[in-house]
Amino acid sequence: MSGTLILVRHGQSEWNLKNLFTGWRDPGLTEKGHEEAKAAGRKLKAQGLAFDVAFTSVLSRAQVTLDHILDETGQTGLETIRDQALNERDYGDLSGLNKDDARAKWGEEQVHIWRRSYDTPPPGGESLRDTGARVWPYYMAEILPRVLRGETVLVAAHGNSLRSLVMALDRLSGEEIVKVEIGTGVPIVYRLNSDSTVASKEILEG
Repeated sequence: MSGTLILVRHGQSEWNLKNLFTGWRDPGLTEKGHEEAKAAGRKLKAQGLAFDVAFTSVLSRAQVTLDHILDETGQTGLETIRDQALNERDYGDLSGLNKDDARAKWGEEQVHIWRRSYDTPPPGGESLRDTGARVWPYYMAEILPRVLRGETVLVAAHGNSLRSLVMALDRLSGEEIVKVEIGTGVPIVYRLNSDSTVASKEILEG
C-alpha cells in the first residue's frame, strides 16, 4: 500500500438550506454546517489519522470546513494548498436561483437534465464532465504524487469536484457517478496501492 487520501465535502451551506444553485458563489456555512465540519474532524481524530498536507478550493465554505477539521484534530497550521481546480461545478446562469424557480422557468425535465446528466451543462456553466476535466489533471499533478509518496492527504471540497475524484478512484461510468450522493461533512477514507488503485475505501458515517 501507499498513502491515504481523505475526501470531505463541506458542511451544509446557507444556500444548500435555501435550495439555491450555488456553484462558484460563496455563501457561508449554516450552524448545522459548522457542526457537520466539526463532527468530521472528530471522526477523523477517532481514526487516529494525522495529515501531511491539505488541499481545498478557493471558496470559503470548503476552507472553513477544513479549518474546523484541523482544529478538531489538533493540526492547525498544517500545510494547506488552495486552488480553484477544486471548486464546485459552475452552474452558470442557474447560480443563485432557487431550484423550484428554475423548474418553473425552464421546466422540470430540462433542469433535471442539467442537474443529473453527465455531459449536458446548464447555460453558461459546466457539466460534471467539464468539472472533471479541471479536477483530474490537478489531482494527477498535485495530489496523487503526495499520496504515492506515502503521505496522508486531506481534500476538503465540494459535491461535484469530489464526485469527479470518486468517479476516477472507483472507476465509475458517467451514468453511475451521477447517481452517487456525497453527504455534507462525511469523510471518505481511501487507502491507495503503489500503482494508484484503491486498496480500501471507508465512509465514516454516523
